[in-house]
Amino acid sequence: MRIGVFCSGGDAQGMNACVRAVVRAGLTAGHEVVGIRRGYQGILDEDFFLNRASEKLMTLRSVSDWSRQGGTFLRSSRSDEFRSEAGLLKAAAVLAKHGIDALLPIGGDGTLHGAVDLARHWPGQIVGCPGTIDNDLEGTDETIGFSTAVQTAVEAVDKIRDTAESHERMFVIEVMGRHSGYIAVYTALAAAAETVCIPETPTNIAQIVTDLKSLKERGKSSIMMIVAEGDEEGGAEQLNQQLLAAGCPFSTRVVVLGHLQRGGRPTPEDRLLASQLGTWAVEALIDNQTGVMAGRVGGEPRFTPFAATYARHKPIPAKLLELVETLAH
Repeated sequence: MRIGVFCSGGDAQGMNACVRAVVRAGLTAGHEVVGIRRGYQGILDEDFFLNRASEKLMTLRSVSDWSRQGGTFLRSSRSDEFRSEAGLLKAAAVLAKHGIDALLPIGGDGTLHGAVDLARHWPGQIVGCPGTIDNDLEGTDETIGFSTAVQTAVEAVDKIRDTAESHERMFVIEVMGRHSGYIAVYTALAAAAETVCIPETPTNIAQIVTDLKSLKERGKSSIMMIVAEGDEEGGAEQLNQQLLAAGCPFSTRVVVLGHLQRGGRPTPEDRLLASQLGTWAVEALIDNQTGVMAGRVGGEPRFTPFAATYARHKPIPAKLLELVETLAH
C-alpha cells in the first residue's frame, strides 16, 4: 500500500511528530509513504517531499528529529481550487497517477470536510488525524497542538500579570478560538484569571463590571481577563471599549496573542498524542478502515466518521466553567 500523508489548514504544534509516526509505522509494516507538501493544493500541484536520493518516497531518516520541531516541514495551505468539482476530479486523477492507495490528512474540520468531498470522487482509503489548536473536533479528548497553544498562552499571561500587578491594571487578553472557547477556558484556569469570555456562553458586560467593582472593593488591584477571539460581543478590543463605557473600575490594556499560540516546540503531551494518533491511523488503514478520524478518548484509540467529528459544536464541560467561576472570587 502507498500512503500519502499531508498537513492542511492552520499549522499546529505536533504535526511533525504525527508525520514522523505515520512514516515509521507505515514503513515498519511494509508499506510506502509519500509526503505531500502544502496540503490539498500540493496534491493538485503534484508537490511531493523528496528524500535524499530525490525520490518521492519518505524514508525512516526523512523524519529524524521531527518530533520536537514546531510548525510543519511538509508545509500547509488552504486551496480554493480544491473546493471546486473540477479541483476534486483533478486531485483524484493525480492520486491515481502516482499510485497512491490511501491518504492520511492531518488538520482540523476544514481538512476533514475536504476528505469527505474527495471521497466522492476517489476510491482510496482516507483516515485522518486531528491537528488543530482549537480542540474543537468530536471523537478525541484533545487535538494535536492544543496542549502547546495553552502552555504558550499561560506563559504569556503569567508575564503580563507581573506588569498588571506593578501598575495596578486590568489586562484584556485575546486568545485564539473563533468558534471554540477551549483555549480561553484552559488558559484562564491555569493562569488564575479572574474572568473569561467565550463563544459558548453569553457575555454580560454589566455583570462583569459589577463583579470587577466588587473585586476592587475587596482589595484586588490587578485583573486578568481572557477573551476568545470569537466571543459574541467581539474580540478583546471591542470588549474593552464596552467595559470602559459601562464603568469598568480599572485602568485597562489590551493584548492580542494571535499567531504566537501556533508556534514553538510541542509539549511532551502533544508529542505523545501526535505519535499515538499517527500510528493508530496507519493501523486503521491496514485494517481497511476509511472515512474516519483517529482520536484518543480516555487514553484509548477511537475512530469516528469524519462527518461526526464536526456535526455539532464540541461542548466545554460544565464543570470547567463552574471551576472558573468558583476560583475567580
